[in-house]
Amino acid sequence: MRADPPRLTRTPGPLPGIGIVHLGLGAFFRAHGAIYVADAMAASGGDWGILGVSLRNPGIRDALAPQGGMYTALELAPEGPKARVIDAVQRVLVAPEDPQAVLDAMADAAVRIVSLTVTEKGYCHEPATGRLNLDHPDIRHDLAHPLPVSAPGYLVRALQRRRAAGLLPFTVLTCDNLPGNGPLLRGLVLDLARRIDPALADWIDTHGRFPATMVDRIVPATTPEDLARASALTGQHDAAPVVHEPFRQWVIEDDFVGGQRPDLGAVGAQMVQDVAPFELMKLRMLNGTHSSLAYLGYLGGHQTIADCMADPAYRALVRRLWAQEIIPALTPPPGIDLSAYAAALEDRFANPAIRHRTWQIAMDGSQKLPQRILGTLEANLAAGRSSPGLMLAIAAWMAYVGGTDEQGKPIDVRDPLAARLRDLSNGPPETRVAALLSVREVFPQSLASAIAPGVTQAFLTLQAKGARRAVSEMT
Repeated sequence: MRADPPRLTRTPGPLPGIGIVHLGLGAFFRAHGAIYVADAMAASGGDWGILGVSLRNPGIRDALAPQGGMYTALELAPEGPKARVIDAVQRVLVAPEDPQAVLDAMADAAVRIVSLTVTEKGYCHEPATGRLNLDHPDIRHDLAHPLPVSAPGYLVRALQRRRAAGLLPFTVLTCDNLPGNGPLLRGLVLDLARRIDPALADWIDTHGRFPATMVDRIVPATTPEDLARASALTGQHDAAPVVHEPFRQWVIEDDFVGGQRPDLGAVGAQMVQDVAPFELMKLRMLNGTHSSLAYLGYLGGHQTIADCMADPAYRALVRRLWAQEIIPALTPPPGIDLSAYAAALEDRFANPAIRHRTWQIAMDGSQKLPQRILGTLEANLAAGRSSPGLMLAIAAWMAYVGGTDEQGKPIDVRDPLAARLRDLSNGPPETRVAALLSVREVFPQSLASAIAPGVTQAFLTLQAKGARRAVSEMT
């Protein structure tokens, strides 16, 4: 009888000091930012060990604690997988269990960066306006209690402690897919801080740094098959491996408190003065088409992005979106050929080793659409360009959040507004579209009015013909 492989564990020995606290220690950061940090410490040294924080549940802590924070990163390339053990994460805290311990860690003078991957909904803001959502239950709690529950709340309360201790603030490094993510988070933190202590807000405004970033790596959900594959490649059992594509990119505004940061530029990160062109390129070209494929692909019966790309109609759709609707609305970043970038994205999407499921990308659409699709629509409207493909994608989102697929089977819609969106998805198509366009957290009034005819027609087409035929006829 074959013995079970030994558990992945950290070899005893000295560790670099903790220099980074990361809020939201999910798969993406462990497959992206943590690897950059590990590489930077290997290349240039420095005490940049990572303390991870789970803001919701203990699952990742329970998996990583017996492994000393170690985990396997499994690179899935068409020619076969490669495994690497990552050692940058040293400890994991669970915020609801001990918020005081999290604040103590963030207030430690040795911590110079607090980074975040909390997804769009973790910012407790209104995506359509970029303002702090003062009606959000977590924000209401954080205004009334010194021990917070939200990511903005932890940032504000930890900065409050550092100010009281006479320390410099930490750099707040957001790694989520939001346009202007650094300035956006700065505004949310300042708004919350000003409502707690105006002098604190002034101090953060003067001394704090919130560099903008653009992150890019496809990180599918880990499956039981991935766990078995990681074990076979390493000879060790890992309860929390991550999988990712070979490609990675991290563009960072080089604006850190006291200039203190890991030597990320030495390991491939792009340290720049202006992230915005890179960010818009990625949000609209990668994330925008990802979301379009997620809804249209799911409704059309495709489980993964690679499955969509193996379907000639869907591959033609993304080519059309890039060439006719998205690229014309972009200013290329310095030195970037947008057509070449689209060709590289096409290859990445089609990678059969990456099982990036459409339902995973479809999550939290009410938070994602404004950044990924609606910005392009607004630019095209202003320029007098049509956007039938993106209108069809929005119509597919509307069909998806109704909660049943084209065969009448229930859809597990995971979205902060799921119940409300489902309640609005009643009546004839025109009524449903109008009701969903009235959700101001997603659609500003002026944009909703402008796109209503096109989205209504696209929704009627989906209802009459189904997603795959609608996609096929468009291309």
